[in-house]
Amino acid sequence: MANSSASKPKSVEVRNSTTTHPMTTLSVLAPALGWLIPGAGHLIQRRWIRGLLIMFSITTMFFLGLAMQGRVYRPNGGDILDILGFVGDLGAGGLYILTRVMGWGQGAIAHATADYGTKFIIVAGLLNFISVADAYHIAIGKKP
Repeated sequence: MANSSASKPKSVEVRNSTTTHPMTTLSVLAPALGWLIPGAGHLIQRRWIRGLLIMFSITTMFFLGLAMQGRVYRPNGGDILDILGFVGDLGAGGLYILTRVMGWGQGAIAHATADYGTKFIIVAGLLNFISVADAYHIAIGKKP
């Protein structure tokens, strides 16, 4: 009688997913500053080690991509891969703005190393998007 219908019913705990978190200055400032300067969203919340690790890793990855002659995408409405590359690059925030102002990363991809560099730049931006979301969740108290 392993599958007996007389077994005890299991209790299920339902969490309220509509819990709202109060809008504070920090919940707006941390993600904005974290996007502009990778890791800064954590630093203003006194998460020193996490903020410095994020800042070091994203900045290093971005500049390694530039050193490998990686391409920085411009805003466009053409090919879907170019659009996705632009969104990834834009995630780097201030690093992307600095790169566009200085005119870096505009060369043609002539060898495999440059293609890897392009991917490094995109991944640095995507990692920054993740760190911005993490800074936001810390600011609203959703994550300790």
